[in-house]
Amino acid sequence: MKTGEEIIKLLDKEQLSYAKVGVFDIDGVLRGKYMGRDKLISALNKGFGFCDVVLGWDSNDQLYDNVDYTGWHTGYPDADVRLVPDTFRRLPFEEDMPFILGEFAGEAEAICPRGLLRRVIDKAASMGFSAKAACEFEFFLFEETPDSVRDKNFRNMKNITPGFFGYSALRSGVHSEFYRELLETCLSMDMEIEGLHTETGPGVLEAAIKVDDVLAAADKAALFKTVTKTLAQRRGWMATFMAKWSKDWPGQSGHIHLSLQDEKGDSVFHDAAANHTISENMRHFIGGQQALMPELLAMIAPTINSYRRLIPGFWAPTEASWGIENRTCALRAITGSPSAQRVEYRVAAADINPYIAAAAALASGLWGVEHKIEPDAAVSGNAYDQESADERQLPRSLGAATAKLRASETARALFGDAFVEHYAASREWEVREFDKAITDWEMDRYFEII
Repeated sequence: MKTGEEIIKLLDKEQLSYAKVGVFDIDGVLRGKYMGRDKLISALNKGFGFCDVVLGWDSNDQLYDNVDYTGWHTGYPDADVRLVPDTFRRLPFEEDMPFILGEFAGEAEAICPRGLLRRVIDKAASMGFSAKAACEFEFFLFEETPDSVRDKNFRNMKNITPGFFGYSALRSGVHSEFYRELLETCLSMDMEIEGLHTETGPGVLEAAIKVDDVLAAADKAALFKTVTKTLAQRRGWMATFMAKWSKDWPGQSGHIHLSLQDEKGDSVFHDAAANHTISENMRHFIGGQQALMPELLAMIAPTINSYRRLIPGFWAPTEASWGIENRTCALRAITGSPSAQRVEYRVAAADINPYIAAAAALASGLWGVEHKIEPDAAVSGNAYDQESADERQLPRSLGAATAKLRASETARALFGDAFVEHYAASREWEVREFDKAITDWEMDRYFEII
């Protein structure tokens, strides 16, 4: 389906009474509803209203008290939403129910995550580039339900498999029904997985989603997280995409692979005559990503928990470093053929909002190309063992990262004041909510002894 007219013809042909529609909020959570045939046709032609509270609350449905766009002071009116016909999919686990993504329009477009990425794509086009992207996610699976994890206070949860066993043919064979269901569901929903395997840890898998144009890739990445959690819960399991759920196990990555092409579709990252075949454009792209990573980190590491992962020795970077085929760095230059040459943005975890994270990674790279930003020398060896300049150090908390983002004139130039103000306020709210909490660590440490 590419147009609204084609979808309407399908509704008539199959005599379909309902479809499902959805939009992604600031945290990357899919908010949606079922829509009757007549309402859907109207929405395809003219758009529809969606309560703007979904841009004014957190992942726990708690209302922000520090944003201008919406709140009690506006009365939470409907925001304009337009459906995007070429995101049409079937939901195989809902008897092939039609599903269509929407994006916020009108005033809300300035803070819409999908709209943000579209504006960065437009910037790339104005520079003569298009972008390809692919996301890969690690996620842990548990033999638990939403009720059981709460009954256990999220302690002593049972993973679907024990111990370390990366790339295990045994584990995937034992649980082949789930692997196959996930592979086939994603294939049928036009978000093909090109690689799926166990990672090192109990019940942890990694899925690499096939490359596509960057906006379609973000759609697929965002939907993948929801679909994976849905399939897991339908069989009495749970999947988590937290950055780090346990101090004993590595965190969960959400790496973003990016490349640029010219108007003919040829790679602008590959130069056969250059050192390591890295073109000037690719070098400057890396330079921009490296330079802006500390001040844009809140867009990449969006939760309190994100910063639990960014510690030495756990396959996650602690500074804005880059290297050639070096997995200890925040940016990994992958060289080879023109079609495969790309940058892997490794600082990202599985908790990303794919639209916002991709926008930050792409925009910073384009900024580097535009301003001819030279990167530092590529790191050789273990990046954790090497000292770097203070400006390459990454913020160590969401509060510190958000302060950098709010103060960044470059971020405002790239993404607009409206987005930076709203997004920064949402992260400041997240920090305030965390500051209210009494953690298990505090109870264990202080309750009796102090």
